[in-house]
Amino acid sequence: MDLSYYPGCTLKTKAKGLEDSAIASLKTLSIDLVEVQRWNCCGVTYSLADDDLVHHLAPVRNLIRAREQGSKRVGVLCSFCYNSLKRANLLMKNDQVKRKTLNDFMEEEKGYNGEVEVVHILEVLRDDVGWGNIAEKVKISLKGLKVVPYYGCTLLRPQEVAIDHVEKPTILRSLMETIGAEVIEFPYATECCGSFQIIGNPDYITQRAWDILSSALRRGAEALVLTCPLCHFNLGERQQELVPRYSDFKGIPIFYFSQLLALSLGLGSQVCHFELNYGDPLPLLKSKKLIP
Repeated sequence: MDLSYYPGCTLKTKAKGLEDSAIASLKTLSIDLVEVQRWNCCGVTYSLADDDLVHHLAPVRNLIRAREQGSKRVGVLCSFCYNSLKRANLLMKNDQVKRKTLNDFMEEEKGYNGEVEVVHILEVLRDDVGWGNIAEKVKISLKGLKVVPYYGCTLLRPQEVAIDHVEKPTILRSLMETIGAEVIEFPYATECCGSFQIIGNPDYITQRAWDILSSALRRGAEALVLTCPLCHFNLGERQQELVPRYSDFKGIPIFYFSQLLALSLGLGSQVCHFELNYGDPLPLLKSKKLIP
């Protein structure tokens, strides 16, 4: 099965581990991700100003590009990209006045009315592939690896774009358990990492990272699993501030869900780009005999 795929900017640079491992994993599960041609930045964040329509042009144009490929669905990996495209698509489907204004802005494009469905790749794994089919493909069980799922904000808020239950999501837990990992209950699973406060208030992000990561460690977690490159940056990069500040903090590896999925499918570490992960996850993976 072919599925149109929108990558976004970060997955071509700092988050190649998320993209390459996901593409390889989906291919093993009989889904070929076909990259949308001539895509542009998603716009990063969905504008909440009622009269700020120009910022919706970027995500809408990407949806038009997907439609040009004959696609009825487009899959997204980055949580921020997913949130931006999904909400812009709902705007074009449900708000006739704003839809007309935006289509008038894009006078050289054929009018867009929300025809393309936006889905996150986790939804594809759950709803199209199915946990049972994934389990049958597992070659290396992650048994013994203790992880906490971390969703952050953009997969679950606002409710109309949520890929799972807003307060008690299970999709990451189900995937991790399917590939053999031990999942630990985690009260910070849906807390915000601080997002773009990293630019103006890095000390706040450091405190948020401490709250989230120390909670995971106290519960016995050996790794954090997430989907968002910004969460990966905030919770990973700030660990270098936490180590000297808290004498008992030794750090915790952070993985994209697709990296652990790829390992379990026997695809090897080369598609995971662990060298781009913040911190060094290799000692943990070697200790669990998940890599040579």
